[in-house]
Amino acid sequence: MSEISIGAFSHRAGLPVSTSRFYDDNGVIQLNRNGGGHRRFERAQIRRVSFVIAAQKFGYTLPQIKELLDSLPNERTPTAEDWEQLSEKFRESLDAKIEKLQKLRDRLSDCIGCGCLSLKSCGLFHPQDIMAQDGPEQRRLDL
Repeated sequence: MSEISIGAFSHRAGLPVSTSRFYDDNGVIQLNRNGGGHRRFERAQIRRVSFVIAAQKFGYTLPQIKELLDSLPNERTPTAEDWEQLSEKFRESLDAKIEKLQKLRDRLSDCIGCGCLSLKSCGLFHPQDIMAQDGPEQRRLDL
């Protein structure tokens, strides 16, 4: 049997059934319906759920995760090469996030050392006064 029930799928994936339904309803995983209208999942969808859980731990939203997963083939089980291509996109995105966080960390120590936390002159909240051209009250946390 290549398809399993939502209960068996959820158990294997380590998710509540409601979460499996939620992922299905949001197009992150895909199902089939049997003659009685019950949800049936291909076992290969478990790997997608593993990716979803990992991506959520890194702060990705479901729409972002869905966009990444949409690059995988739907008509067949993804191969190791398919997953490698997806991993590369994921890796690039993580590297960009890490770079932003490192910049924030490095600027934060200067800001705390200053002690002013002024929204008008703070290098963290108002770097190089780039928002001044939009008016005196413009604020943006530029991560």
